[in-house]
Amino acid sequence: MAETFLVTGGAGFVGSHCVLALLARGHRVIVLDDLSTGHAAAVPEAAVLVRGRADDPEALRRVFALGPIDGVLHFAALSLVGDSMREPYRYMAENARVGLALIEAAVAHGVTRFVLSSTAALFGNPRRIPIDEDEPIDPGSPYGESKAWLERALLWAERIHGLKSASLRYFNAAGADPEGRLGEDHRPETHLIPLVLDAVAGRRPPLTVFGDDYDTPDGTCIRDYIHVADLATAHLLALEAIRERSVRYNLGNGQGHSVREVIAAAERVTGRKVPHVIGPRRPGDPPALVASSDRIRRELGWTPRFPDLDTIIAHAWAWRQANPDGYGSRASAAASGPGMAR
Repeated sequence: MAETFLVTGGAGFVGSHCVLALLARGHRVIVLDDLSTGHAAAVPEAAVLVRGRADDPEALRRVFALGPIDGVLHFAALSLVGDSMREPYRYMAENARVGLALIEAAVAHGVTRFVLSSTAALFGNPRRIPIDEDEPIDPGSPYGESKAWLERALLWAERIHGLKSASLRYFNAAGADPEGRLGEDHRPETHLIPLVLDAVAGRRPPLTVFGDDYDTPDGTCIRDYIHVADLATAHLLALEAIRERSVRYNLGNGQGHSVREVIAAAERVTGRKVPHVIGPRRPGDPPALVASSDRIRRELGWTPRFPDLDTIIAHAWAWRQANPDGYGSRASAAASGPGMAR
C-alpha cells in the first residue's frame, strides 16, 4: 500500500538514494532540505522538495500541511567528524536541536515511525572488530555524541508517546545508483573513494595516504564500505520492522578494506594509476573500523546486492565520468525557488 514519507536531508548522498528507493516502491515522498550541503538536482522529480530546516517551525508547518505523514527518515545533520573536533559545541547543539525539533513535530502530527540515520562513530575505539550492537556506546567525537543523544531521545519518544524508531549505524556509504541516476557530490569532498577517483581523473592533486605504519596487513587504515543502494534497502526494511517494535542495527560488509586495497581496486576499475603520496598519520585514526551486520541480516533478511569493492567503485566511477562537475551542471534546471516545493 502506498504511504507518504518525509525524508530530511533527502537532497544529500544517502538521503537521495533512499528517496529513489521509496519512490520505486510506489510511495509518496516529501523531502525537507535547506540545500546547504545537498543538491536540488539530486532530488528525483517525483518527490516534493520543500526548502528549509527541520528545526524551522515554518518549514515544518509547510511539510505537514502537505498531508498525513506515515513515517520520517532523518538524514539532515552536520556530519564531518574532523570538523566536529574543531567545533564540538556547534555540532552537538545543532544536531541535537534539529533532531529534537523533528521528533517533537512527528509526535505532534501523529507520525508513528521514525528512522534515524545514525553512525558507527558511536563506538569510538571498539574492543573488538567487527563491531556488533553489544559494543558499549562511547563516541569518539562530538559528531558521534550528537547521534547518541538522538538515539536516547527516540527511546524516550517511544516510552512517552509510542513513537517506534530505528537507528541505523554505519561508517562509509559509497558507490552510486547502479542505473546512473544519482551519485556522490560533497563540497568539500572528504570521502576516500571519490577522492581517489578525482585524483585518477586529474581533478585534484595526488591523494594523501595518512600513514602507512598501522598495525594492519599493509600498514594502512582499514575501513568499512557499504554501497549506498544497499543502505537505502536497509532503511526501507527498517521502516517495515518498526510497525511492530523499535530496532537498533549496525550496518557493514563484515570485512573492511585498507586504503591500499581501495587504491588497487580503483586502478583495476579505471585502468589508470592512482597518483598518491604517503603523509603522516591523522590524530585519532584507529587502525581498523568495521561494523557487523549479522543482526539485521538475521532479523530482517538484509542482504547487500553490491558487497564487492570493485563494483562499488565501478558504480561511483561511472557516475563521476558522466557527471564530471557533479550536480553542478544540472542544478539550475532542477532547483526550485527558495521556500518553495516542487
